Amino acid sequence: MESVVIVLMILIALSFILKQSFGKPVAVIAVAVVAAVFTGTMWPFAIEQSKSQISAWLADSALMLDVAVVLSVEIIIQMAFCMMAVNISAEGCLPRWKVLAYKILRWFPGILFFPVLFSALTYLIFTFPGNDFRLTAWLMGGAVLVLIPAGAWLFRRLVPEKDLRLELYFILNALTAVFGVVATVNGQISAEGYSEVDWKASAGLAAIILAGAVAGLAWYAFRLLRKRD
Repeated sequence: MESVVIVLMILIALSFILKQSFGKPVAVIAVAVVAAVFTGTMWPFAIEQSKSQISAWLADSALMLDVAVVLSVEIIIQMAFCMMAVNISAEGCLPRWKVLAYKILRWFPGILFFPVLFSALTYLIFTFPGNDFRLTAWLMGGAVLVLIPAGAWLFRRLVPEKDLRLELYFILNALTAVFGVVATVNGQISAEGYSEVDWKASAGLAAIILAGAVAGLAWYAFRLLRKRD
């Protein structure tokens, strides 16, 4: 379970840094400063945590379901940014409200990266217990201040095409969603399954799907005929 959570945190961090590659340098620096200050000021709360408490949080089903909701909302927002960016690059001229929505989504960095920073700070303090906690936190904050712009610049150099970076960002969010389900559900199910198959319901569903497919093909053929005329 902890391994899945670590992979999920890595995916969130990569998605966050990749998102900064779409922003302007001023925005990237501003986000890096906020993340660095957050990291440096969280040490009084990080030292109060313990490994047993973190394990208890991971085992708390209600808390994990709340995390799943927040994770799902953020992934939907980031995927909406990808789709709007593709629409703008493909269509060019769009209504003002769509352009404004795209700018807001581009400026929104994501909030799950900050719990990841807090978890990394807690782990770092556990790893070096004999050092000054404040110094450790601010050293990590300095590293975050450098790594975020450097990572965004590296993504731009490695993948200079914006469309490819958008595709990579979309895939990373999809992987984050998959690992988020595995990490937060933790083997729980909301309803019991049935061993028997309801053949009437299955046949009805198949009939509905087939009817929809036939209607879609007919509509597509009709539109092709109208274009030819």
